[in-house]
Amino acid sequence: MSENCFHCGQNIEKERIAFDDKIFCCNGCKSVYEILNINNLSNFYELNKRSGIRPDNEQTSQFDYLDTPEIFSTITDFSEGKTSLVTFKIPVIHCSSCIWLLESLHTLNSNIHYSQVNFTRKNVQISFNHEELKLSELAKFLTNLGYKPVVNLETADKKEEFLDKTLLIKLAIAGFAFGNGMFFSLPEYTSQWAGTTDYWMETYKNLFRFIMFLLATPVVFYSASDYFKSAWYGLKNKIVNIDVPIVLGIIMLYGRSIYEVVTDYGAGYFDTLCGLLFFMLLGKVFQKRTYSALAYDRDYKSFYPIAVTKVDFNGKQENILLSELQIGDRIMVRNQEIIPVDGILINGEGNIDNSFITGESASIPKKPGDKIFAGGKQLGSALELEVIKTVNQSYLTQLWNKEAFKKYETGLDTLTNEISKYFTFIILGITLIAGIYWGRIDFEKMFQVVAAILIIACPCALALSAPFTFGHVMRILGRNKFYVKDTLTIEKLSKIDTLVFDKTGTITHHKKSNIKYEGAELQEFDLKNIKSLFKNSNHPLSKSIYEFLEVNDEYFPIENFREIPGKGYEAMVRGNHYKIGSAKLVGKVSENLETAVYISKNEEFLGKYIFKNEYRANLNSLFQKLNSYEIHILSGDNSSEEKQLKSMIPNAGGMAFNQSPEDKLNYIKNLQDQQHKVAMLGDGLNDAGALKQSNVGIAIADDTNSFTPSSDVIMSGEKLELFDKYLRFSKDAMRIVKFTFGISFMYNIIGLGFAVTGHMSPIFAAILMPISSISVVAFTSVSTWARSTKYFKIRK
Repeated sequence: MSENCFHCGQNIEKERIAFDDKIFCCNGCKSVYEILNINNLSNFYELNKRSGIRPDNEQTSQFDYLDTPEIFSTITDFSEGKTSLVTFKIPVIHCSSCIWLLESLHTLNSNIHYSQVNFTRKNVQISFNHEELKLSELAKFLTNLGYKPVVNLETADKKEEFLDKTLLIKLAIAGFAFGNGMFFSLPEYTSQWAGTTDYWMETYKNLFRFIMFLLATPVVFYSASDYFKSAWYGLKNKIVNIDVPIVLGIIMLYGRSIYEVVTDYGAGYFDTLCGLLFFMLLGKVFQKRTYSALAYDRDYKSFYPIAVTKVDFNGKQENILLSELQIGDRIMVRNQEIIPVDGILINGEGNIDNSFITGESASIPKKPGDKIFAGGKQLGSALELEVIKTVNQSYLTQLWNKEAFKKYETGLDTLTNEISKYFTFIILGITLIAGIYWGRIDFEKMFQVVAAILIIACPCALALSAPFTFGHVMRILGRNKFYVKDTLTIEKLSKIDTLVFDKTGTITHHKKSNIKYEGAELQEFDLKNIKSLFKNSNHPLSKSIYEFLEVNDEYFPIENFREIPGKGYEAMVRGNHYKIGSAKLVGKVSENLETAVYISKNEEFLGKYIFKNEYRANLNSLFQKLNSYEIHILSGDNSSEEKQLKSMIPNAGGMAFNQSPEDKLNYIKNLQDQQHKVAMLGDGLNDAGALKQSNVGIAIADDTNSFTPSSDVIMSGEKLELFDKYLRFSKDAMRIVKFTFGISFMYNIIGLGFAVTGHMSPIFAAILMPISSISVVAFTSVSTWARSTKYFKIRK
């Protein structure tokens, strides 16, 4: 009697290892079982009864070449310090248990930091300690779990496939069988309609029926294989998904057709079955193209309003769009800025925080000549980098959408999943009742009725309505410089009731401030040093003063740069110690309520730059349009402009000044504790904590690298006056989604009505199914475009 391994399910051929009252085929399977139990992951076996395939020695030794330095650098996405990131393609990922186990790798091996599965692309990104766990050992570890990674030139190049070609082949086979099946079934249909018996037809009808059987068989077992796999994996994991009733309909029609042909009862439904699967696959191709178009738009066409400071060889600086960067260009990266491209450090003291990439909060020192990866954040003085790799916008999108920065809330996605779950059971119940009813009245017609019900009930349009509508909305908002992280953000925007605005750099211009200097006359030596320091800061006031200073743009090396959150920064320039920031930082007391930046040199106060902020255009009008929201103002400055702000926002819910980054975060949290849905608008750097705490964090960007994973939206500062339109358009999007839900339900209810009463054939049901998806897509495309014309100018 053959035995099977408890872990991998393989027949035990060589070894037989008994452990914990279970039998294993090798020590590898036994070890994985022990690891799963030690880490309380034993319910893996409940999710997946056949969890892996036992590898042989050849399978595990074939990965040794991955440790070659050249191969390692090609395969890995990132490698710095002790941490590396690699993305492996694993074709056998097929269900929830696969995802569950692969995202639990850190609990199985302490040298793995985290792992994240992309189910649609069948890959997993893994962060690991490459000093303790070699890349080849990681590949072997996955293989031993039954998830052997595929590593070849194609996967190393990170090329993405946007449409599965096998689906087109399946569609072509179904189309060929449908066309020819109709041709061979036509003579029999003709003689039936005419009510005559033709000798020629009687002689060759069995041959024609056999040909139709041959045509239908590859369509059922190959073209429809995805439906069978999906239904089987679902049932295997105790999930009744929407493909279960479809598969039942296919099996029933195919089995009934064979029965009729064998018993000479009739011609069967082979032609109908081929046509049914052809139209269903056509709908699937349309749906995949729809999703692929949205994914392509998110990965490659979305463009955040990020500009970088390009530096020429004479030291002259200019702000250019990220997309215009070329290999060999030199760029300036300031304190707290995200590094947008891979580069070589030319000048400056690098102190790189890679937490956005690796998930670990550890900074790594860098010296000139070192490579710096995109996605890191500079902590300290400004760096000059030489670009060695062009911008990969999809990489920044992936960074922005990282799991650690997601804010989970129950939304339409959850609602759709819940509806789909119960929908399947309801349909199966209706099918059973209709089958019993028609079986007693007209047994032959019962098969057509049941098949039509099972096919027409597929809620494809329901599943497509929300993502496609939100995808369109995201595209339209992006064209109008309002860049949304994901579809859930649009839903959250529609539910916002409280708006919190940061003052400096958000509702004020950092370029349009009236500035005057008070204090001791600054010598040219000090002016140049101070200007070099201002160049290192991303704060709006620092940028304003940098542009205000009329002194030659020379840059001097900065040493021991240190930022004090909410107060300012200090550093050494040409042997002198400067402090720039609040009055308290330089040991002074602010006598007047004013916005000012204080400067000291070697602990001696030099003077201060006093600001009179200029607010953005049409701000009064914007706040009037936002009167249905509770509005709050936060500022790190003093309350000198409180009176002016109250005149602009007479119904303000609250104002708070002299706020540190932590104070702003706590202010947001207090509002949320009062059951408010809060959107925070601030710069993407100084307000990162508050942006992440809020329900929707909106980073306002002008001509700076304000990209931050903490924000849900990146918005161009020049478009702030349109903010009320963005909010109203988000609410309209929700109405459109709910209306498309109504359309898809209408299709199902009307279709089911005709199918249950026997007035719909299975092939018509298969035609109607993709038509419902197409009509939903057409409706949402037209309606979102029509609503957008109400708020935004249409680009020609």
